[in-house]
Amino acid sequence: MTREERLLAAMVEAVDTLVDNFDLIDFLHQLCGRCNDLLDVSAVGVMVTDPGGTLQLIAASDEHTRLLELFSVQTDQGPCVECHRSGAARLNIALGSPGQTADFPLFATRARQAGFTTTHALPMRLRRQIVGALNLFDTREQNLSHSDARVAQTLADVTTIAILQQRTIAHANVERAQLQAALTSRICIEQAKGMLAERWAISLDDAFDALRGHARSHQQPLTALCQQLIDGSLDTSTIQRP
Repeated sequence: MTREERLLAAMVEAVDTLVDNFDLIDFLHQLCGRCNDLLDVSAVGVMVTDPGGTLQLIAASDEHTRLLELFSVQTDQGPCVECHRSGAARLNIALGSPGQTADFPLFATRARQAGFTTTHALPMRLRRQIVGALNLFDTREQNLSHSDARVAQTLADVTTIAILQQRTIAHANVERAQLQAALTSRICIEQAKGMLAERWAISLDDAFDALRGHARSHQQPLTALCQQLIDGSLDTSTIQRP
């Protein structure tokens, strides 16, 4: 597909959030994949605010990025944290430049150790309401072009609308319950992929890909599948090994 067709596909995925069985975590992982594909970046992380207004990591394109973003949450510093606070995009941050990383030196050091040289953070915002932030990482010293920056913000905006619209469709109390459920689901998924990775002696990334692929091919919620693995009711021999 052309880039325009791939961008349109991302828009269609956002429209699909209108269905009753919308899976927030799976949708945000799709967003990571779309950003990798459309923007030619090395890694992507998505943070969403919990009911208390605190940023929480919900999705990441790989295990290294997940750990880096968790470090950002734990230390309360990093471009995503700053972007969420200000509501303004932070683009083309050279992680090796003390002048550009003065607000988050610990994060910059950890990001460089992970192999990244450049990062970008974009707000997930609708008017004055900020629901999270999108973080892009690159192992190459290259800036986002003006057109790529517009595409990245468009993806962040569409994701924001999808999240807010899904909340509106459901009962008023679901807004808090869904994000809390997403955080609970993340714990379940992390536990399941750790169990599978240890059982098969594979990486956490490969374990997650196997679980997600099995869930999608069987049209089963990812969290439900992971819970089956945890409680021992899932025959892992039915899952295709990476």
